[in-house]
Amino acid sequence: MSETLEVLLDRGRIEGRVRELAKMISEDYQGRVPLMVGILKGAVIFLSDLARALDIPVALDFMAVSSYGQSSETSGVVRILKDLDENIEGRDVIVVEDIVDTGLTLRYLCDALKARNPASLRVCVLLDKPSRRLVEVDVHYRGFEIPDAFVVGYGLDYQERYRSLPHVGRLKL
Repeated sequence: MSETLEVLLDRGRIEGRVRELAKMISEDYQGRVPLMVGILKGAVIFLSDLARALDIPVALDFMAVSSYGQSSETSGVVRILKDLDENIEGRDVIVVEDIVDTGLTLRYLCDALKARNPASLRVCVLLDKPSRRLVEVDVHYRGFEIPDAFVVGYGLDYQERYRSLPHVGRLKL
C-alpha cells in the first residue's frame, strides 16, 4: 500500500490552539468541575493536552464508539463499544472528540448523553469538516476547520497507524 502524508497542522499550531481552547473552557467553567468525556481512541491525545492546559479541576471519563471500522469512510452506523463509568446526571459534561465529519456519530452520542440528564452538555472538537456535514451538531469549542480530506496524526488514525504523529496530516491513499 502506497500512502503519502501532507502536513496540514503542525505541532506549534496545534499546541497554541489547545491552549486557547483550554482558556475558553476554564473561563466558562470557573468554579465548577466539569466531566470531560474523551471519545476513544482518537481524542485521547487531544484530551490529555487539553486537560493539562486547563486552569480548573476536571474529571475524566471515556467512551468508545465505532462508525468507521477498517475503512476511511463512515458507515453511518454507530456502536457504543465502551460506555461511561460515571453517572452524568446533574453534571456539567464536555464531550471531547477528535473530529466531526458527517455529524452522525456526534449527534448520536449527544442524544444518548442528553437522555442521562446532565446539568449541561457541550462539545469540544479538535477538527471540524463542515463540508461533509449530513446532520446539524452543536459544537461549542472548535480547534480547526479543515477541508474535506482524510486526516491522521495527533490521535487520528488510519487502520491504527499514524496516531502518534505530533501533527495532523492529509493522508493520500
